[in-house]
Amino acid sequence: MHLLIVEDEEGLAQALKRGLELKGYAVDWLSNPEKARTRILLYRNEYDLVILDLMLPGIDGATITKTVREENVTTPIIILTARNETEYKVDLLNAGADDYVVKPFSFEELLARIASVLRRPTLSQPLVLSAGILEMDTATRTVKAKGVSIPLTLKEYSLLECFLRRPNEVLTREELFNRVWDFNSLSWSNVLDVHMKNLRKKLGTEHHDAHFETVRGVGYRLAV
Repeated sequence: MHLLIVEDEEGLAQALKRGLELKGYAVDWLSNPEKARTRILLYRNEYDLVILDLMLPGIDGATITKTVREENVTTPIIILTARNETEYKVDLLNAGADDYVVKPFSFEELLARIASVLRRPTLSQPLVLSAGILEMDTATRTVKAKGVSIPLTLKEYSLLECFLRRPNEVLTREELFNRVWDFNSLSWSNVLDVHMKNLRKKLGTEHHDAHFETVRGVGYRLAV
């Protein structure tokens, strides 16, 4: 899952970025609201969710939300706000926000809000993904093959989730980078190939009826 944090308070933004990355998310951070609005519009299909501070210099979060919704951006948005008035929170939701978190908040609360919003995307998606002998429970973040648990690293899990959502389809290298790594990762590096090699070892060798195919010059496909 690829998230974007828009927050001008560097300490809070860095803490959220580190915490979310430890939970397996790929996270970008922007402090400039104009750049954030442009990024959301240009990369509307790359981000799974935006965490957007309300009080930003120049353009506030509610205005950004309203303008990107007017451009038909459907990416879920969670607003971080210091205002707790019911009327104001209703205004945020009416502007197009999917949820809000009132400052100060606990990291666990934000995680719960993220999980809740991601469980109700534009197109309903199941909590349990399966393809062939593989089964992934996205709530408990566990993977099994024929009922046997398979230990995966955070990046391996994120990559496999991409393939299980679209089995037998070719996923390009660029698409996988955009979904699993942050915006500053080097898409020409061999980090993707290393993780795919490790996934093949864990899934393809021991469980040979679910395997990855390399589509030369394009990307990979999970054949089941």
